[in-house]
Amino acid sequence: MINEKVAVLLNQQINAEFYSAYLYLDFYNFYVEQGLDGFANWYQVQAQEERDHAMLMMQYMQNNDLKVTLEAIEKPNLKLSENMDPLREGLKHEKYVTELIHNIYDAAYSAKDFRTMQFLDWFVKEQGEEETNANDLIKKMELFGSDPKSLYMLDNELAARTYAAPSLVL
Repeated sequence: MINEKVAVLLNQQINAEFYSAYLYLDFYNFYVEQGLDGFANWYQVQAQEERDHAMLMMQYMQNNDLKVTLEAIEKPNLKLSENMDPLREGLKHEKYVTELIHNIYDAAYSAKDFRTMQFLDWFVKEQGEEETNANDLIKKMELFGSDPKSLYMLDNELAARTYAAPSLVL
């Protein structure tokens, strides 16, 4: 049986993951407006991933006979004006999500909820990848973003990203 505190944190994380998807759709809109379709594609795929993270957590809770409560998703309230803004905000957000996942893991560990810890192992690894990808995007933009030809090539690189469903099996 899953600890009550762990269940509450998992439910909160579901809503946080849906917020992440919403935030990345906001970044997608920003880059569409800038004419950077590759960057827009990157964040559209990122939004799909975040939605699937929420769905995996919902399924996990439902598989364990826990009630899922969906809350209102807060509107992203960031001032985006430079092409670098979504990238920096994305890294900051991923670090925040990593902290949330770690808090759930810590609660599961304290409750000796080994099933949830095993479930969360995938998310811990995923967050490492998310932070690395966000940091790499910032580095590339710092290197190439000020040169129009290089920015064009980077935008084309990001346009090639395709959606791949999560590999976690419940």
